Amino acid sequence: MKQVLWIFGVGFGAMAIVAIATGAWAAGTYKWVDDQGVVHYSDQAPPETPAKGATVLDKQGRQVKKIDPPLSPQQVKAQTEEDERQRALAKTRDDQARKDKALMQSYTSESEIDIAKARAISTIESQIKSAQAYSADLTRRQQTIAQRKQSYGGKPIPIELEHESAAVDAEISRQAVLIRQKQEELGLAATKYDTIKQRWHEILADQERAAAASDAEASAKAAKGNSGRPPSGSSAPASSPASK
Repeated sequence: MKQVLWIFGVGFGAMAIVAIATGAWAAGTYKWVDDQGVVHYSDQAPPETPAKGATVLDKQGRQVKKIDPPLSPQQVKAQTEEDERQRALAKTRDDQARKDKALMQSYTSESEIDIAKARAISTIESQIKSAQAYSADLTRRQQTIAQRKQSYGGKPIPIELEHESAAVDAEISRQAVLIRQKQEELGLAATKYDTIKQRWHEILADQERAAAASDAEASAKAAKGNSGRPPSGSSAPASSPASK
């Protein structure tokens, strides 16, 4: 009888230990190691993230989540810089996407780009020709003024003539600057529309590749869905007659 009671007592004690352990796991779901290497269990998260991080355990003591240790100042700085870099990249992608959308809406064909380029170049060339013609007129006027000045010989030249001569010289200089600017603008316009055409082709190619990939994916899904079905018109195999 004593032996039976002892066995019962031992069994009850083991059950109690298991119950206590299970309760500890249920309550102490956070596990971490402090700076002295001591392991802690608690049903509440540590007030501050331990230097070595922490883990979250389920009722069976299995790890279900890992809490990373706090970042060092250098890591915080690096993470901040990386976040800023990613934001800048995202902004660049968004800006490019808006520009690409506007480009494709502005030009529906390559010929439209060529027409716009020819129109822009023609406008600038007309402006250059007008400025050159005006400069030629000013040069002739300048020559006439010079002849008038010579006609006075050693006599004083009227102040009005001097003012007119200075004004013509200044205008000739201004037109020369304008012509150079327009010539540079002409080259930039050609480059601009060449770049637009190149990007237009790139966007079109990307759209075609995306459409082809989408069609291929749809075909693959359709083929996968039909793989388990019997071919059209075929019938299921007849069952063998039961043996008598």
